[in-house]
Amino acid sequence: MSEYNTILEKMQWVVNHPGQVVEDYLKERKRPVIGCVPEYCPEEIVYAAGMLPIGMWGARTTISQATSYFPAFACSLVQSDLELGLRGVYDLLSAVIIPSHCDHLKCFGQDWKVAVPQVRFIPLVHPNNRGLEAAVTYLAGEYQRIRRELEVVGRLPITEDELNNAIAVYNEHRRTMREFTAVVRDYPVTLNARVRHLVIKSGYFMDKAEHTALVRELIAALSAAPVEAWPGKKIVLTGIMAEPDEFLKLFTENGLAVVADDLAQESRQFRVDVPDGPEDALTRMARRWQNMSGCPLLIDPDKQRRFMLTELAKESGADGVVVCMMKFCEMEEFDYPFYKRTLAEAGIPLLHLELDVNSPSFESARTRIQSFAEMLG
Repeated sequence: MSEYNTILEKMQWVVNHPGQVVEDYLKERKRPVIGCVPEYCPEEIVYAAGMLPIGMWGARTTISQATSYFPAFACSLVQSDLELGLRGVYDLLSAVIIPSHCDHLKCFGQDWKVAVPQVRFIPLVHPNNRGLEAAVTYLAGEYQRIRRELEVVGRLPITEDELNNAIAVYNEHRRTMREFTAVVRDYPVTLNARVRHLVIKSGYFMDKAEHTALVRELIAALSAAPVEAWPGKKIVLTGIMAEPDEFLKLFTENGLAVVADDLAQESRQFRVDVPDGPEDALTRMARRWQNMSGCPLLIDPDKQRRFMLTELAKESGADGVVVCMMKFCEMEEFDYPFYKRTLAEAGIPLLHLELDVNSPSFESARTRIQSFAEMLG
């Protein structure tokens, strides 16, 4: 499995050294790097411009300067991103794209504009009523505005052919990642919770075509090995994100294998492709937004996520679902009562954990995960 270890080492390096990744990209390719704030940025436009989109999913850090802009009850993800921006960590970025899905993100965009003026702020507002044709027209217009702003940043036009090529690259990456998350179920020992997350997260710091090639190599290496038996129980993760590594290791320590997820940082990003069709590239990208479901940031009166989670748990053979609830994330909290009830009706055990990106301790989570594992056993 030397090939497998080599691939993982490459992925681990980019996850551990995102700043060096940016510096190397700027030095070797001399093209801008654009920060993409969660949850749904149009990375294809950035890629079509010959730029590198970098995921900004926060980091474990001490919050000091950001408290001048955010109250204590703000989401730790946006607080840590702003803190790093204020410290100059993101100064090599040419711009950041910040969507406004929730109240915290709406404030974050305006705060960034004032607090980090050296890094261009590109706003993005998604339509709430996604079912309307007008929503597609509106969002395509938003993408067109971002396209023009990136043309100013890169000083080059972004052609329709470049956009279509970028869509093809990203759709191939999405298909590959869906295949990877299916393969994981057969190798729960080798691809434990931490390693599974590493493979997905590394894609936020690499050229998508290059990451796709690495994951393809990984799938091939795994497929050549025998299927692994798992003596413990299997779970599905849901929420915004499940980090850091110390948290993910708790599942393996307690005999729990992650066989599927509904995390914003993971599967939500690649479970729906940009559709084919005769329409222009940006309109097709807007159609993808219309076709997505099962995320609290998408207006869904019928709360389809509860049925999607139930089906995902059954289809993946999971013994239970673990909620990684981002502290102070109202959008996720609103959904919780609905899927909690539906999972209970289906007889699927549920564990609720509250996470803070900047929390130095996971002892409470350790105790609760251990108890949940014993209950399943």
